[in-house]
Amino acid sequence: MINNIPDFLYERLLKQYGEKTTESILKGYSTKRYVTLRVNTLKSNTEQIKDILNSLNIKYREVIWSREALILEELDETEIRKLSIYENGEIYLQSLSSMLPAIVLNPKPDENILDMAAAPGGKTTQMASMSQNKALITACEKNKIRAERLKYNIEKQGASRVNVLIEDARNLDNYFSFDKILLDAPCSGSGTININNEKLEKIFTEELINRSVKTQYELLKKAIRILKSGHEMVYSTCSILEEENEKNIEKILKNSNIEIVPIDEKLFKGANLLPTKLKGTIIVAPNELYEGFFIAKLRKK
Repeated sequence: MINNIPDFLYERLLKQYGEKTTESILKGYSTKRYVTLRVNTLKSNTEQIKDILNSLNIKYREVIWSREALILEELDETEIRKLSIYENGEIYLQSLSSMLPAIVLNPKPDENILDMAAAPGGKTTQMASMSQNKALITACEKNKIRAERLKYNIEKQGASRVNVLIEDARNLDNYFSFDKILLDAPCSGSGTININNEKLEKIFTEELINRSVKTQYELLKKAIRILKSGHEMVYSTCSILEEENEKNIEKILKNSNIEIVPIDEKLFKGANLLPTKLKGTIIVAPNELYEGFFIAKLRKK
């Protein structure tokens, strides 16, 4: 173990990012992340939530790239869950990095959208909120227990035009056709590592990475198959390893009628970005505000 992370991960980070950037990633791993939330505009608005937080003497910080995102530096999630605005579904506890894929996808009213690995529902309900409940969203989740959690969150958030499909998205019928697809793929979680976790070496393995890569590529192939021509999808992971990110995209670019739609880095001012080997994609660095995250926007030619 080096810096409390498995040797093989340290070596991969060193090879991919170099010594200086790897040290900053390790620092990010060891930093406690602030609680962040998203205002659910289907049930409230940012000004109302700010007024309530002010009345409760809860300090918050705003986020440059989103009116709906707020940072709470002095409270933990347990305390937030006791608030009526949480219980009523007026806010949703969501990491800042996790909010980025839906913003990049930019869901619009009347679009037919697929969320391929939707539980627990943060991005699904965010897309419902962004489209004023006017997009038709299909939320896919293969695990029955996680699907129940997804349904609960969708109902709590008032996302009324979401259809939950308990299915492995890889098995979706090829006759399906979507205007936009969000594939926040299952991954190793190398961007969200907690170095204080005593079981880290058992949980985070090379086998987990290899298994994730295989699943991600299969999901990507299916997404491209059922995405309408001329339309866009977003691929994201909470991993910062190129095997799960750039290499998967490079492979799909070679074998599919797909092109990268460059993401404007200025969109997410304040987020610390890591170098990416694929122009137009972004990798967010882990720190006290963000989880490590990869995002690519793709268009079917």
